[in-house]
Amino acid sequence: MTMTLDDLKARHSALLAARYSGTRSVSYDGKTVTYGSDAELAAALADIERRIASIERGAGRIFRPYAVKDL
Repeated sequence: MTMTLDDLKARHSALLAARYSGTRSVSYDGKTVTYGSDAELAAALADIERRIASIERGAGRIFRPYAVKDL
């Protein structure tokens, strides 16, 4: 399942709210996820932030190397 940017931002907000409140359970889309430690919650946050940055950055430039014979 591919998540949209809005989905990722909503999950990011839910994770941040849980972390700031000191809980390790996060609910979104009718599902509840309980993280075993703050480190797991921090890793989930980092993953979501990486995905958001990747989408916002876009595809970027694509370099296609080519060769010319007999230079």
